[in-house]
Amino acid sequence: QMKKQCDQKLLIRMKTECIPCSLNLQTQCPAGYTKITNGTGIPDCRYYLETKTHTLSFPGCRHHCMKEFEQPECCQGHWGPDCMGK
Repeated sequence: QMKKQCDQKLLIRMKTECIPCSLNLQTQCPAGYTKITNGTGIPDCRYYLETKTHTLSFPGCRHHCMKEFEQPECCQGHWGPDCMGK
């Protein structure tokens, strides 16, 4: 009996919003995602504050998150919703 279903494992990565590093300790990833950075996260972004006359830009931090996702797929030689063979 050959395997008909060959699901693909996908890794979905995302980054949280850029905020002041001191506040980023509490940041959580969206539901279903795992945080892959620690502490205040990665200081690789800038956030903006708007005043009446200017937009100010400050260095900030964000966390990287990932989620494993299984995409159903048929093995080679099988197709359709039930992965039927030839």
